[in-house]
Amino acid sequence: MDTPVVLLDIDGTLVDSTYHHAIAWHRAFGAHHVEVPLWRIHRTIGMGGDKLVTEVAGDAVEAVHGDDLRARWEEEYAALLDEVSPLPGARDLVLDLHQRGLAVVLASSGAERFSHEAVRLLDVGDEVAAVTSSSDAEESKPDADILTVALDRVSGERAVVVGDTPFDVEAAARIGLACVAVLTGGYARAELEEAGAALVVEAAADLVGHEWAPLMRTARR
Repeated sequence: MDTPVVLLDIDGTLVDSTYHHAIAWHRAFGAHHVEVPLWRIHRTIGMGGDKLVTEVAGDAVEAVHGDDLRARWEEEYAALLDEVSPLPGARDLVLDLHQRGLAVVLASSGAERFSHEAVRLLDVGDEVAAVTSSSDAEESKPDADILTVALDRVSGERAVVVGDTPFDVEAAARIGLACVAVLTGGYARAELEEAGAALVVEAAADLVGHEWAPLMRTARR
């Protein structure tokens, strides 16, 4: 049975954590005496940590400090977890999708512990069919590995992606899927539309009751 799948990003889409991640990365770079402006880091949140260091600080920093920076980021973000909260309508969206018979998968390339913490925070453990994390894919967003893994988890073919960054839009496009984008990750509507988002709304709350059938595509394998 080909149950339609909605692949939901987590950070900036369901939980209000984008800026917490930016601060955690900023503190991690600072601890290693690497000067990177906070705004520059924010522009890469949504990209996997395996790519972020090179993107904001260059190949040399990645070669020398990459693994240590990622470990320090995880420590710094964990220290901020108590300040992270669900975004408006996020839980309602997951419940609505589940009640309408759609398979809900949280397709994040973030750390596994933080993906599962988001499930707990949203209280949607019974409604989510699968959860992915950085440990499930060789390449993080904007590569599409995590989306392919997510679809495999539920034996899905027809799907749509919901995310908050151009990286989500690009990852979806790489396997032929449409991406609905929300503004809660801090990217401008024009940026998300230019990246190719099929629809841009303000927040997850605006997607409760949405008609998903016209946005469903068969993923390329």
